[in-house]
Amino acid sequence: MAGKAGKRIYKTARWQAVRRAVFERDGWACVKCGRMGLIECDHIRPIKDAGDWFDMDNLQTLCRGCHINKSAGESRTRTISPARAQLMRLAYGSS
Repeated sequence: MAGKAGKRIYKTARWQAVRRAVFERDGWACVKCGRMGLIECDHIRPIKDAGDWFDMDNLQTLCRGCHINKSAGESRTRTISPARAQLMRLAYGSS
């Protein structure tokens, strides 16, 4: 989670331009499952682990379901039960 700093950065013109460039580079599709439409821009290496906010090599597009699964795997304090993960995959259509 990016916290307060992330909320400020995600509103900047620079972030919006980088985000759009990542979407275009990745063909407006999830790089994990190929789903198109409901995609998000994800930091491959989390910011908390010294990932770079604007480095396009550190960014990828993920659908909501794949992003949830990836983030749950990164979290050391928050876990998602297998049943909840399955429900989220069904709701968001990731494989």
